[in-house]
Amino acid sequence: MSAKHMDVVIVGAGFSGLYLLHKLRELGLSSRVFEAGGDVGGTWYWNRYPGARCDIESMEYSYSWSEELEQEWNWSERYSTQPEILAYINHVADRFDLRRDIRFDTRVAAASYDEASNLWTVELDSGESVSARHVVMATGCLSSPNLPDIPGMADFEGPTYQTGLWPHEGVDFTGQKVGVIGTGSSAIQSIPVIAEQAAELVVMQRTPNFVVPAHNRPLGADEIAETKAGYPALREQARDEAAGFLGSTVTIEAMALDTPEAERTAEFERRWNYGGLRFMASYPDIGMVMEANDTAAEFIRSKIRERVDDPETAELLCPKTYPAGAKRLCVDTGYFEIYNRDHVHLVDLKSTPIERITAKGVRTSTREYAFDAIVYATGFDAMTGTLDKIAITGRGGRRLKAKWRDGPETYLGLMSEGFPNLFLVTGPQSPSVISNMIVSIEQHVEWIAACIGDVGDGWIEPTREAEKSWVDHTNFMAGLTVYPYADSWYMGANIPGKPRIFMAYLGGVPGYRAICEDSRAKGYAGFTVSGETGGESVDYLSHLDLPEEILALAAA
Repeated sequence: MSAKHMDVVIVGAGFSGLYLLHKLRELGLSSRVFEAGGDVGGTWYWNRYPGARCDIESMEYSYSWSEELEQEWNWSERYSTQPEILAYINHVADRFDLRRDIRFDTRVAAASYDEASNLWTVELDSGESVSARHVVMATGCLSSPNLPDIPGMADFEGPTYQTGLWPHEGVDFTGQKVGVIGTGSSAIQSIPVIAEQAAELVVMQRTPNFVVPAHNRPLGADEIAETKAGYPALREQARDEAAGFLGSTVTIEAMALDTPEAERTAEFERRWNYGGLRFMASYPDIGMVMEANDTAAEFIRSKIRERVDDPETAELLCPKTYPAGAKRLCVDTGYFEIYNRDHVHLVDLKSTPIERITAKGVRTSTREYAFDAIVYATGFDAMTGTLDKIAITGRGGRRLKAKWRDGPETYLGLMSEGFPNLFLVTGPQSPSVISNMIVSIEQHVEWIAACIGDVGDGWIEPTREAEKSWVDHTNFMAGLTVYPYADSWYMGANIPGKPRIFMAYLGGVPGYRAICEDSRAKGYAGFTVSGETGGESVDYLSHLDLPEEILALAAA
């Protein structure tokens, strides 16, 4: 087979692309990965900002498909840092000899489908093109950093940095006056580290975030050995948890609103002391009923007030305009305590908005702040941003970006009608960013690889009816929750002009997996395979664990 033609083109060499490359080799299929970065790692290659670490515990944020890999790799901390995760990914690439089929420093500019040949032509930024039967977008959910359009940005005379595109050589802020714009996850992780170096640090906050403590610590040898010995059962348990990590399924049957305040507070306290994302899995109604959510939100606000000495600053750091967890819950190490230091200052951009960037710093509606350096911790064009940058053309010359003008339309988050043999790994309308990404990546990769093997030289795409039903179902599930009540990147609200639609699937990891497997078992129900429509449609709700009382509460 020519180097210009292969069975599968994979776009992206992060966790998704590497595992898919490995799976396709097992099937005897030829494939090539094209990666814009200079090496493997995906988001962990680019996001090298100070303090960057995962919010899923290390022993769970790792591949489960190789027992040997599980046993030979040792994580040093409960929540692994970016350098350690990147070292792990490099180890995987070396151990399984994956780099020989990856082309780095190569960006995919376009992909076009030809109906006559049933082939995709993939155009590279070098001007070259390759063809393939199948194309898989393993481009990641948070891979297009967002830089807001603030007047005067080009006027600033000092260095500027984006957390999502951090210099690989690192940055030393020792003795400098530093301004950080943004207080999302990357800011909450980086601000404590920058504060250790900077002579003065000014944090410019538009919207405060709900934050729970990591309680990070080194992992002991006995703890690692115990986890490794029980890995098969732990991995299986995680796959059956709501968000794909241990403790993410609500096990308490009583509703928060029906629980005495002292008992409820004790449960919140227990989860707070454990640390991490398990906090939001306390009661069944926390994520679905605003009044119940308020109890968790107020508990978190009480903890912020305890940690921040100045009452006025503490109130500015307390989120009050959206439900807890409706924006991505952040996990911190020493974030709020930073504001107790004399050289760290908080600016509330809601009351004093930025008017422009100047040659010397940032001017708000009340004053100008002089900085030696500015850090933009302003997030990502999530879920669809990277796909929008690639000119993807399907049947009849239709562009994917044009089809998704009013919001993404997929079937199972895996494919979009009109784009045969084009697959999405953890695409919009799949659990993706609401879950342990590694669990969701493995499930998607395994389904996609099996599908490619089943289809062979043919083609597969969703039916329009199935796609519409899935979009409606995804919206229905989001509507049962408090998520739509926040202007979050889940909703595309951080990008001007982007449609406001909840982009992830909230039916839970095990239910979603069951739906995908049911479709395949029924001859790819909801899809057309080489002109033949799959079997009877999938009943989505039958695969989900939705108590009647939750549905009733949500409806009320």
